[in-house]
Amino acid sequence: MNEVVAGVIRWALRLVVFAMGVVLFLSLVAAAAVLALVWGVRALWARLTGKPAMPWTMRMDPRTGWSTVYRSTARWTAQASSERRRSEAGGVHDITDVVPREIP
Repeated sequence: MNEVVAGVIRWALRLVVFAMGVVLFLSLVAAAAVLALVWGVRALWARLTGKPAMPWTMRMDPRTGWSTVYRSTARWTAQASSERRRSEAGGVHDITDVVPREIP
């Protein structure tokens, strides 16, 4: 009796996993079909209006990301922070020297 129940459970599990695979496959096919439909309608609209069909492109240049990060490090460096303190203090002439003392 245990072998029959184990066999039924095994086949049920296989059926559930197969059904999940079919649902995933069909959802991916549906998403691709919707994307193709949108692309086709967009190309048709461009043809009807006489405008060139602009391709879908990723408008990202890796150089801009690098330069943004490279420029942002300037605000965290010691030189930039000391220059900022000087500009906030009103210049080099307004700085007062402090006499160091020993901590007891």
